[in-house]
Amino acid sequence: MGQCGITSSKTVLVFLNLIFWFVIILLLVFVTEVVVVVLGYIYRAKVENEVDRSIQKVYKTYNGTNPDAASRAIDYVQRQLHCCGIHNYSDWENTDWFKETKNQSVPLSCCRESASNCNGSLAHPSDLYAEGCEALVVKKLQEIMMHVIWAALAFAAIQLLGMLCACIVLCRRSRDPAYELLITGGTYA
Repeated sequence: MGQCGITSSKTVLVFLNLIFWFVIILLLVFVTEVVVVVLGYIYRAKVENEVDRSIQKVYKTYNGTNPDAASRAIDYVQRQLHCCGIHNYSDWENTDWFKETKNQSVPLSCCRESASNCNGSLAHPSDLYAEGCEALVVKKLQEIMMHVIWAALAFAAIQLLGMLCACIVLCRRSRDPAYELLITGGTYA
């Protein structure tokens, strides 16, 4: 249709071709947004299983040194989310790091900010964060996923409203003389 419009100098056909491809691309983007929302909602519940599997693996590889990425990540999460261990601070007793250090303590990132003399000792559990990190990480990830889902829904709604407005304008164009082409003496103005 567009090629015919170009070869025969019919601008209306070229214009219709552009509108056709614009609508197709717009519909593809809209369908993609809807798929993202549906998949996000479906897989939202599966986040907990994946986090559990991943966090178990990372805690097993913890070695307490700063250059190690896994160790830094665990320390960062425990400091930021104010948590300790996977389910609670006693999870550290089952790690290789705890068994190798033999000092009956957890990482210093488990210490409460209010505990000034905390050395991570299990002898003073009141100095340690009691809540485990897994539940907090899952909660945070689900919050982020919900923000993404709501943003995609809002964008899709705005896009749908735009398509509706465009359809209304196109339908009115044929009936409203204000939208007619300006033709004077057989030539386009």
